[in-house]
Amino acid sequence: MKIDLTDTTASKVNKALVRGRRAIGTPTVGMVLTLVIVTDEENAYDALKAASEASREHPSRTLVVIKRVSRSPRDRAKARLDAEVRVGADAGTGGETVVLRLYGEVVDHAQSVVLPLLLPDAPVVVWWPVNAPVDPAHDPLGALAQRRVTDTYAAEHPVRELAARAAAYTPGDTDLAWTRITPWRSMLAAALDQVECDVTSVEVAGEEFNPSGELLAMWLANRLQVPVRRNRSKGPGLTAVRMETTCGPIVLDRADGSLATLSIQGQPKRAVALKRRDTAELIAEELRRLDPDDTYASALRFGVENLSAATAAEPAAGDSASGGTGTEGAAKGQADGKPAAAKKAAAK
Repeated sequence: MKIDLTDTTASKVNKALVRGRRAIGTPTVGMVLTLVIVTDEENAYDALKAASEASREHPSRTLVVIKRVSRSPRDRAKARLDAEVRVGADAGTGGETVVLRLYGEVVDHAQSVVLPLLLPDAPVVVWWPVNAPVDPAHDPLGALAQRRVTDTYAAEHPVRELAARAAAYTPGDTDLAWTRITPWRSMLAAALDQVECDVTSVEVAGEEFNPSGELLAMWLANRLQVPVRRNRSKGPGLTAVRMETTCGPIVLDRADGSLATLSIQGQPKRAVALKRRDTAELIAEELRRLDPDDTYASALRFGVENLSAATAAEPAAGDSASGGTGTEGAAKGQADGKPAAAKKAAAK
């Protein structure tokens, strides 16, 4: 069922939700959280599609906040809220969807529209697919949430954006660039569990301007306390990690974006599934845990100085970057005078 409301209020939207549930015969609310998507008109469709697929696993009330730009001073002075309420089959599976289009002065007070529509006594997650604030926790909408999801991959200068995220980090912040490397981290930790060796150095290869590569390099440097070098490749995304150990190299190589090869000295090569995941899978993973991600925080903060050094030389879009030496330099600085970490450090 779909209900269109023009020049409306949050109270009328709430009444439309109740009316819609009764009309389809489900008066009770069986949702586990509220997902607030803050986006623009261009990216709203893709974000809502990903959220609808994720709702199969996490039934939720999805509020899509679209801030419309008014063209004239008269329009900017006039506040207006248009809403599209979807329940039942029109909302996807297992939830409700409200698309909110804000005009005029109400654009600067989106939290006053969203607050009455939050599910009572349920967690709130705010997701910015694009144009995330520098400090999500202090954004008026971000302040309503237990979890705040951004994506530095969508930023014009990803490395610079990572440095800003590190400086403003608040427990509850997370990044889809970090979520993308979960299978890599699991595979590398499992590989180290198979050998009785110490890691001495690491190389991470990935395409240019890929923040997931930087985060993986910082995580490895932080957990293993060894030199980590960031190399560029043609992609797609992350392509390889090579760990030099006292027992020989361990290499996880993914050249095509789907199937990877794991090579451990003295063992036969193995093919492992390591496909690039779509946004719906990433959002579903983030919604599984609503507590602060301390591992992400530790990895992000490890690279603050390195990323600051790298971003000083980061070019404008379209120019060639100088990029990955900052992570390597700081990782070496951390490793100077320290023994190689035990093999299970990466699994913690």
